Amino acid sequence: MDSIVLNNGVRMPQLGFGVWKIPDDQVTQVLEKAFEIGYRSVDTARIYKNEEGVGRAVAESGIPREELFITTKVWNSDQGYENTLKAFEASLQRLGLDYVDLYLIHWPTPKYDQYVETYKALEKLYKDGRVRAIGVSNFDIDHLERILNECEVVPAVNQVECHPYLQQKELKAFCKKHGIAVEAYSPLMNGKDALQDEVILKIAKKYGKTPAQVILRWHLQEGVIAIPRTVTPSRMEENFRVFDFELSEEDMKEIAALDRNVRVNAVPSEFNVR
Repeated sequence: MDSIVLNNGVRMPQLGFGVWKIPDDQVTQVLEKAFEIGYRSVDTARIYKNEEGVGRAVAESGIPREELFITTKVWNSDQGYENTLKAFEASLQRLGLDYVDLYLIHWPTPKYDQYVETYKALEKLYKDGRVRAIGVSNFDIDHLERILNECEVVPAVNQVECHPYLQQKELKAFCKKHGIAVEAYSPLMNGKDALQDEVILKIAKKYGKTPAQVILRWHLQEGVIAIPRTVTPSRMEENFRVFDFELSEEDMKEIAALDRNVRVNAVPSEFNVR
């Protein structure tokens, strides 16, 4: 497993496992298989309503806690300084853990303008040693600029939608400049058009790999953390087998040309759901 060293020196697996939309009563069994395959990083959130199941999987895995990397997120309705501190304690209790490795603000929800004070609560949790790293999710450049200008700790991670049809080039460049790691959710475009793109299919044939493996390999070579989600054991295996080949510079250029700013998830600056 390749890893990324975050801006505070914490090492994070570059390929993780997302559990969005996996029910709490199923997620423990799904993660048991994921851990067996070799995944060590799990991405959950309060709003996924499966933190308890994730905690059960961690407890039952027999894997030393320090070998696992657990991410969760504060939901929009829990934003605000005091609310965030309470939300974190509730997440920790559901997970049954003493700490989490990465705690993120799930969305900026700019209409409510609470993400700066919410981030200051994350800074307190970080300084108190309750989390190993803090960051944000779905933050655009203008949201990040406010955090950098008004807060003390540079976010370790910005988790955003990213795939060959939404490459986030400007945002990636900004994050790189400021030492913020980019983490891709929906890295396979939720199974939509990018997986059937003729360029991806051609490259996959060239290496004897699947389109999903090519796209995940592209993320890794871009220096991006990827967290694909699937409940199918064969696809879990497929997604994990991306460390035994390398895309050429020409392949990377061809994939770079596929960018067309197509989203399959909400627009961060417009998403204000609580």
